[in-house]
Amino acid sequence: MPSFEIEDQYPAPVAGVDEAGRGPWAGPVVAAAVILDRAAVPEGLNDSKKLTAKRRALLFDLIRQQARVGVGVGSVEEVDRLNIARANDLAMARAVEALGSEPAFLLIDGRFVPHNMVHPARAVVGGDGLSLSIAAASIIAKVTRDRIMADLAVQHPGYGWETNQGYGTAAHQAGLDRLGVTPHHRRSFKPIYKILGEET
Repeated sequence: MPSFEIEDQYPAPVAGVDEAGRGPWAGPVVAAAVILDRAAVPEGLNDSKKLTAKRRALLFDLIRQQARVGVGVGSVEEVDRLNIARANDLAMARAVEALGSEPAFLLIDGRFVPHNMVHPARAVVGGDGLSLSIAAASIIAKVTRDRIMADLAVQHPGYGWETNQGYGTAAHQAGLDRLGVTPHHRRSFKPIYKILGEET
């Protein structure tokens, strides 16, 4: 289970940073930064992928109430113009900026620290399963993005975004075959690029 073992190696306050949505064919990439209050840490924080949707939603509300939270978004337009890695870096930097207070150190889930980070930082592979701060950020990022995709699913029914969150599932592919490409699809991603190429 995640702990504060990694956080305790660095000066406080430490913010955990994570993202959701690097791989989907549609929708933005969303990042979150979280500074937990050691006196009010919600029970059961873990990698968002290991939690049920109901548990994530409960923890999302508790984290928002009890911690300092920042959220940043990399738009579909930025994904296509810059590439997914750079759009993700933008989302993470925006999430840290949105915290409203300066962290002394950042723990970032993944292999690399984004080049645009202005605070001292460390990348932690599998950090959402090791660090409580990153686990909290993973929950905020995923629930925020899932809700964005559920809203987009209402506007663009037929792609299954309310359940596949824009990932390349059979239902999503079937929707593309039947309905075509929406403004929320990532045109730089190969499956979408291929469809658009075939249409010209």
